[in-house]
Amino acid sequence: MASIQARSGKLVVDFRYLGIRCRETTTLVDNPYNRRILKTPLDQLDAEIPLGTFEYGKYFPKSKRIEEFTAKRSLQIAVQSNVPLFHDYVEVWFTQKEIEWRMSYRQKVLIVIENYLKPAFGKQVLSKIKKSDLIDFRASLAKVTHGKNQTSLKASRINQIMTPLRMILNDAAERYGFESPYKNINNLKESRIEVTPFSLEEVQQIITTVRDDFKPYYTIRFFTGMRTSEIDGLQWKNIDLQRREIHIREALVNGVLGGTKTYGSDRTIQMNDRVYQAFLQQKSLNNGKSDFVFCNRDGGPLDYRLVNKRVWHPILRFLGLTPRRAYQTRHTAATLWLSAGENPEWIARQLGHSTTEMLFRVYSRYIPNVTRRDGSAFEAMLERLNTEEPAHEQYGFL
Repeated sequence: MASIQARSGKLVVDFRYLGIRCRETTTLVDNPYNRRILKTPLDQLDAEIPLGTFEYGKYFPKSKRIEEFTAKRSLQIAVQSNVPLFHDYVEVWFTQKEIEWRMSYRQKVLIVIENYLKPAFGKQVLSKIKKSDLIDFRASLAKVTHGKNQTSLKASRINQIMTPLRMILNDAAERYGFESPYKNINNLKESRIEVTPFSLEEVQQIITTVRDDFKPYYTIRFFTGMRTSEIDGLQWKNIDLQRREIHIREALVNGVLGGTKTYGSDRTIQMNDRVYQAFLQQKSLNNGKSDFVFCNRDGGPLDYRLVNKRVWHPILRFLGLTPRRAYQTRHTAATLWLSAGENPEWIARQLGHSTTEMLFRVYSRYIPNVTRRDGSAFEAMLERLNTEEPAHEQYGFL
């Protein structure tokens, strides 16, 4: 039973919780009036402890022992309910799920678990995590900053962090028979993908000006739409010069060669003549010193960070072009193909998209800017109609 003591003129709450004696000093001055005020919450505390509803932080929000008792209480609940702590369950969950994923996605999920989910929920019993906890956690992510400029996490990144959390809680709820707290929590609305493609003239400027040993590299990037990880992980065994085909089967992520981004990313890209000639040029430059199409002096794969620092950004500065990521070479390929009137389904296959939905959603607004002929097809149809009208008059159709 809790009792009221005094220390240095302040009232102290003395009680036992989870078999441990606790003493918490209040801000109340020791006098009869304050003792009467303190008695009511202490009666409530005495009632909640045996019921198992007592929350240390609710009564003593500034206490240094909140974390200690929260962990002890979570462990106690886990033992009593047979529902594990988040920290313990997520280890099992990841081991069971990783076999379904590509290496690159495994690494992304593991980073989310270690950097975000374990620190926030690791010591909590899965069945005791509330919807409000999830909403508060998501709100806290919006305040996280990163990088040199200390920019906030984008909505897309926050959604990426929340996705494994949803999967973990839904899986645990089904396995241990409790209702998932993730019910009716929707993804944050994401901003449009940043697409700032180069014009055909700017592409030509870059290719003709860049140093000779990187001309094939950027020619192939601009005219195939390959991702950075795909071209840096590209090996000669996946190049068929006779059929003029590039087989995308692997990707280089953080220096590790593994599967592509998604299963749909495995594809065969057709070479146009410029790309074909670039591969011939690169083959002579490579001279059989590496299995990788593009390699460093030691025959190892390129480090995209070094390439960006020493080649990509310097050439943009030299030409006075707007700074942008090298990934925009992929966006440029898509917009150039669309503006040339290529079949959207063919373009989607070249890029590794399973459908044309993303193609139109991301790139379609750039077509008028490239062609300057938006609506011209319909206009041409009307012009053909006008030329046919005199013939109708001749045969008495008026």
